[in-house]
Amino acid sequence: MVTGLFNRTSSREGNAPPYTADEAAVSDGSLQFVVEKSGNTNEISYQEASGAPVESDSPLGYSVGAITIIFLNLSKMIGTGIYSTPSTILRYTGSIGAAMFYWTSGFVISLSSMGVYLEYAAYFPSRSGSEVAYLEQAYPRPKYFFPVIFAVQSVILSFSSSNAIVLAQYLFAINGATPSAWELKGVAIAGYTVAVLLLCFHTKYSYWLSNGIGIIKLLTLVFISITGLVVLGGHTRVSDAGANFAQPFKGSITPYGATTALYRIIFSYAGYENSFNVTNEIKNPIKTIKKNGFVALLLVTILYILANVAYFAAVPRAELEKSEQIAASLFFRHVFGSGGAVKGLNFLIALSAFGNLLAVLIGSSRQIRECGRQGVLPYPRFWASTRPFGTPLGPYFIKWIFTVIMIVAPPAGDAFNFVVDLQVYPASLFNLTLALGLIFVRQRRKRLGLPRPSFKVWDPVLAFNILVNLYLVVMPWYPPPGGKGDVSFWYGTYIVTGIAILIVCGLYYVGWIYVIPKVRGYRIRQGLITLDNGAKTHKLFKVPIAELAAWDATHDALGRDINDASSTEQDVQVGEKIVDKA
Repeated sequence: MVTGLFNRTSSREGNAPPYTADEAAVSDGSLQFVVEKSGNTNEISYQEASGAPVESDSPLGYSVGAITIIFLNLSKMIGTGIYSTPSTILRYTGSIGAAMFYWTSGFVISLSSMGVYLEYAAYFPSRSGSEVAYLEQAYPRPKYFFPVIFAVQSVILSFSSSNAIVLAQYLFAINGATPSAWELKGVAIAGYTVAVLLLCFHTKYSYWLSNGIGIIKLLTLVFISITGLVVLGGHTRVSDAGANFAQPFKGSITPYGATTALYRIIFSYAGYENSFNVTNEIKNPIKTIKKNGFVALLLVTILYILANVAYFAAVPRAELEKSEQIAASLFFRHVFGSGGAVKGLNFLIALSAFGNLLAVLIGSSRQIRECGRQGVLPYPRFWASTRPFGTPLGPYFIKWIFTVIMIVAPPAGDAFNFVVDLQVYPASLFNLTLALGLIFVRQRRKRLGLPRPSFKVWDPVLAFNILVNLYLVVMPWYPPPGGKGDVSFWYGTYIVTGIAILIVCGLYYVGWIYVIPKVRGYRIRQGLITLDNGAKTHKLFKVPIAELAAWDATHDALGRDINDASSTEQDVQVGEKIVDKA
């Protein structure tokens, strides 16, 4: 089915020879493409040399199989969205029917985006980090521009505060307590800290833990879905279960409401791409992700629709529209009352939110690690190293720091809505450039006569994905009725803040790559560093202008010292001066 929906399989050119990484690079003007191969696939990839180097043996291992892909994606998708946002989506779409249409459209949009990711993965099957690697290769010039922009914003926005806050809300709901703002923040920080600690000490066991909680998440949503059907059948304490469906399209929707609801839907489906963050840890990644990623997306979509049917069957529309975030708790209360069963089910949803934190941590830690391996962040060893436990401790630590900050900083009542929107808008900009970049990658590879990918998304699907992301970039500027959105401050604060972050990233790039080097008389050159456990990373060196010729004569396109290509850690010498690598 997945093939028929968005795949046009392209075979490798019959006369293409089996290249290895040691063969000469392919040039296209100022671009130099190196031929790379890793232990996770027999396919070779051509990538522009300024990108992060391919790790021939993944220092994180190859522990990701079919089951892990399903639950890695599922656990990120089923987190806070389906339990927390249905009331918001109903409020903004204006009717039950429109809300159900939006939940269904999330599947179509996510499927089109998944096709874009799959084609990129077919070009670069040995690179983890998804967007990090794909934007780097789609836009290799200006050199380091997209790596710098994406890396800095990825670190700044590398927080999971909204999910941690919802976890805390459900933990308090178990006992029927109403927390103060700081009690809520404190429990959110504690929950997130536990999640980080559980992942720090072993990669394989962290996947097992995520899979185990993922199974519970799946069963919980299945239980809600089945209970909803029982409610519709009239076999519970709920009276007139079909009342909300009598006039499903009664109500109206505004342009602002349509856009905000779509943002919430995308937030709820975020996770379909999570397995692309660990591509280099998957054997035969394209075939494996295509099959199991689709299974996860289809399964989640069915359960999302059934869960919404359950909410609409059990909870009066007026009450659901007025609720803030915990829609599932209203469902439990109406069906089971306020007894121990509700507390137990609230615990299961809290566990589901906790599993979402784990899945997000696993995926985004690989993204941040890949940003560090590009060399555009300070101290690349900190980001790339997997010592001492074979896990990315540096990215885990950074995510913990920024999540704690973003739990504490925003006003408690607005934390959830503002943080969700703040992360989605820059993501929409990058998703738009990612989809457009696929066109450039195709043209570039065709011009160079490179082999065809093993997967290629249909052109109409790519065009649809571009239009959706363009809509998400433009429409948030449309003012809400009365000029007031879903937060206590100006409705466009998240847009301006997101753009400001990107502008700061751009200023950092211009200053670091051009202004400061020109003033201080040096140029930026990349060197390749191999750590003790086989992890590889680029580091950008400051080479004096007088010594550029010597550097360029002794380093290849990847930054390897051609006089000592086998060294595990370069002490790069220019003339008589050792360039500092710290």
